[in-house]
Amino acid sequence: MTKPTPIEHWIDVNGYRLYVQTHLAPPSSGKRAPLVFLHEGLGAIGFWRDLPGLLAKQTGRTAVVFDRRGYGRSSPCREPRHIDYLHVEALRYLPPLLEALDIQRAVLIGHSDGGSIALLFGAKFPERCAGIVTEAAHVFVDETTLAGIRGAVAAYHGKLRSRLKRYHGDQTDAVFSAWADTWLAPWFRDWRITNDIAGVRCPVLAIQGAADPYGEPAQIEAIVRSVAGPARPLILPEVGHTPHLEAREAFAAAVADFVEALEE
Repeated sequence: MTKPTPIEHWIDVNGYRLYVQTHLAPPSSGKRAPLVFLHEGLGAIGFWRDLPGLLAKQTGRTAVVFDRRGYGRSSPCREPRHIDYLHVEALRYLPPLLEALDIQRAVLIGHSDGGSIALLFGAKFPERCAGIVTEAAHVFVDETTLAGIRGAVAAYHGKLRSRLKRYHGDQTDAVFSAWADTWLAPWFRDWRITNDIAGVRCPVLAIQGAADPYGEPAQIEAIVRSVAGPARPLILPEVGHTPHLEAREAFAAAVADFVEALEE
């Protein structure tokens, strides 16, 4: 049986053209909040592989995945990054994108940077979040993160650059530099959003790999402690920074169970 082909959209948001894919829920599923996937700091739609379609089928909800500005097939980013770059994505670009897609309320699933964006959005717009799943998200800068990024910088001009180029094309160097230069900059060292996410009231599932080379266990502990709503940590043993790839079945099952339990 062939897999359903997602619907492709190009949506203009604040002067940028964003590439979006939508996996439609079955017609009989009703109007439950869709799943909206937010990729990592080096990511793109393709980094999720078949997970959006799989979870759309498992949960009976529409799944939406998109390339943020400067990533994948979306418009190149024309602005320099500042310490609030994740706030900018969460508060200035995500809301109008959801409005253009006629999504009034969503379940946000965010990986790494995408998880931080999901939490910031949920704190500012609590009425628009039915639930949040974070995967390897950061809420402050830790030494493990910095060491992991330094290692990525050292390895960039080998296989890592070639791998990223498959997703980002001519934007690859800009994507990597924006990520690495920001996180390693002295002015970013004091970045912390634990107070900023206190307004999150919806249920949160915070997932992290026990062997994540880009984040310490204190990250997931801080997420659960900082949000106002019910939050549950899930640490997957022997898993690194990408649980949705390294422990695909366990990750998908945990997310599907979490979504099924949401009260809407």
